[in-house]
Amino acid sequence: MDLTDDECTAQPPAAAGRSLRGLASRRRAARTRASFTAPSAGVSYEERLKTVNERRCVPRAARPVSPGARRLRESIMPMPSGPGLSSADETWRVFRIMSEFVDGFETMSKVPPAVSVFGSARTPSGDRYYALAEELGGKLVRGGYAVITGGGPGIMEAANKGAAQAGGVSVGLNIFLPQEQQSNPFQNVSLDFRYFFCRKVMFVKYALAFVCFPGGFGTLDEFLEAMTLIQTQKVPRFPVVLIGSEFWNPLVEWMRRYQQGGGFLSPGDLDLCDVTDDVDSAVLRIHRYFHKHYPHRAEAAASASLTAEGTHTGRQPQRYEPGQPYDREHTGGA
Repeated sequence: MDLTDDECTAQPPAAAGRSLRGLASRRRAARTRASFTAPSAGVSYEERLKTVNERRCVPRAARPVSPGARRLRESIMPMPSGPGLSSADETWRVFRIMSEFVDGFETMSKVPPAVSVFGSARTPSGDRYYALAEELGGKLVRGGYAVITGGGPGIMEAANKGAAQAGGVSVGLNIFLPQEQQSNPFQNVSLDFRYFFCRKVMFVKYALAFVCFPGGFGTLDEFLEAMTLIQTQKVPRFPVVLIGSEFWNPLVEWMRRYQQGGGFLSPGDLDLCDVTDDVDSAVLRIHRYFHKHYPHRAEAAASASLTAEGTHTGRQPQRYEPGQPYDREHTGGA
């Protein structure tokens, strides 16, 4: 049984191809041929063929669905991830995510050893932390490092400015936001991201240290992510420096009192970060780490099993089997 030229052009090429493939399609075709040979009063072969072809030209989503088939479809279909998004939309979105990783890896792999600097986008240019971030950017470049920021205003602008004016590599990892982010003009390496998780990989994978100035949720997010990765040994321990004791010490004390005091942190977990008000102290901490550990990181990376984000693969989670003892004391770090 073949469709006419007009009827073939009425259906999408992909649908036309799918309708003739697979065992299920052949079975449907066999049932259709059998129905044409069966007696049917008052209905000619041509009329029945036209009815079948017209139905095949209707998109599958537009065809009537029986209550039983609808219940089955709803039971196995994933929850919608957004208004008006089909599974095909979600699948194609994977390629956009891949493109962000590819662009990021290709660009950032050419950047020299770098330090990621975080802080509030709302910090005005006259603030003392702005001046400290600008000073930090310049001193890092003069020490041989690149500077990576989120590319926005405030602390990010200050660190990029210090790095660029010192003649170094000043990286901005910009993000698409509902309210347009104003990129600062002091980036000589610039990338744009739609997805926070792609951007966060670049901050961690290509940095040998984190420096956090006072900031909001985003700054805390980057700080705590670094602490989590180090605590769980997904990455080797690297410097996490918090500049601004007036801002950071109350948070660290809260962690010490409630998280460590409540048994939610191990005794040495709060030693994974350093609080200071001195830029020179921060640069010295990074410099010592670099000369002691960084030359061996390439060898360690070559011998270790690493993920694409630069973290250790680790061991596969052990699945609980009924009847087996469950060890609650060794179920992870964070």
